Amino acid sequence: MAVARSRITAQGQISVPAEIRRKLGVGPGAILEWADEGGKIVIRRAGKYTWEDVHKAVFPEGPPRKSLTVEEMDEAIAARMRQKYARR
Repeated sequence: MAVARSRITAQGQISVPAEIRRKLGVGPGAILEWADEGGKIVIRRAGKYTWEDVHKAVFPEGPPRKSLTVEEMDEAIAARMRQKYARR
């Protein structure tokens, strides 16, 4: 069942119905992504950052060379928290 309808103009433009804009939380200037997922076209609000942006921020020099165990990660987190919240 269709939630809302839009008409395509001669220039290939559409208007996004107000109900859909509210559900997506978008307004003027917002970027929408269109994706083909299993034969269905899905429209969603574009994220502020791509996966590549996040990866470069977390690993500026590339991915870590050594894999850490869960225990090593837990200890590193605990050490950082002790350092950050230590009384001075």
